[in-house]
This record gives sequence, structure tokens and C-alpha cells, in this order.
Amino acid sequence: MERFYTIQGEGTYSGYASWFIRLAGCDVGCVWCDVKESWNAGGFPMLTPQFLAEEAEKSGAQIVVITGGEPCLYDLTNLCNELHDKGLKIHLETSASSYIRGSFDWICISPKKFKKPIMSQLQKANELKIIVFNQSDFKWAEEFGKEVNKKCKLLLQPEWSKTTQMLPKIIEYVKSHPEWQISLQTHKYMQIP
Repeated sequence: MERFYTIQGEGTYSGYASWFIRLAGCDVGCVWCDVKESWNAGGFPMLTPQFLAEEAEKSGAQIVVITGGEPCLYDLTNLCNELHDKGLKIHLETSASSYIRGSFDWICISPKKFKKPIMSQLQKANELKIIVFNQSDFKWAEEFGKEVNKKCKLLLQPEWSKTTQMLPKIIEYVKSHPEWQISLQTHKYMQIP
């Protein structure tokens, strides 16, 4: 759908310069998605893994973030191979509602209620990021926090339109559950894509 060089605004790698590859196509359909135009894969050009890797290398970035839509609708093995051949680190952002195919240096899984993740894929997560839209999302977080590996970082992030309402609740939750951390959409505060 699009490729761009920016600052990673969320999660463990927030603040790092990153080349984003946003793939079109999504079968999850979150009502609060901020890139709904990514849902339909039609109308976007098909680009080769070689072309995407060359573009990423030319950007000067050291990290490439593959996101969507839902990027795991696709087998990303060839794209990962091309990017790794260029010496780039590859991060994946996925709901894990489809199988993760490819070789990644960092995997952020953000499960969505609209289409639950494949449970076996949760063990691959380096980072579990739960979007907190309402109070029930804390229970949702606990459910999946038990399923990831012991080294996985646990993050709670307020949904942008609910930040004022949910951030105080997240702060209190993290204070009483210190295994969790807070993630903010810092790119929105900085007003960058």
C-alpha cells in the first residue's frame, strides 16, 4: 500500500528511525483502525521483494517495519530474505490472526477482539501490545499475557481517541501489575506519519 521513512512511534522501539512497508489487505477490521484504507488489497501495485528491499536499503534505515493491514495474510519469507540480504533488521507488526511466515528480528503481536490470534503464534512474540479501548481490555490483556513466552515485553497502549479516558486507568493498572509497561503513540504527539 505504501512505503515511508519515519520514526517508530509505538512499542519497545519507539523513537527509532524506521522504514515502513505497509501491506494492503486486512481481514480483522478494527472499528478504531487509523488506516482503514489498508483493508482492501485491490487498487495497490504489486511490488517485488527485491524492489522493496532496494528501496529500504536506499532509505538509510537500519530497521524495516512490516505492517498493514494485516501483513500475515501473506507469506513474507521472500521479502524477509531480501531485506536480510541487505543487512536490515526486520520488525513485524501483526494481530497474529494468520500464521507468521518469514524470518523476523522483532515481532510485535497485537491481538484484536474482532478476529482472535492463532494461539500457537503467540509464542513467537517479542512484544505483546494490547490496545486499551475500554475496561474489558485489561482482562483481554491478562488472557494473552499468559500465553506468550517469558521474555516477551507486555505493553498496554490507549486507543488514540480514548487516551484521555483510558490512560489514567492504564497508569493505575501498571502500578499494580508492574510486569506490564505503557506504550503511547508518540508519533501522533509529534504529528508525524
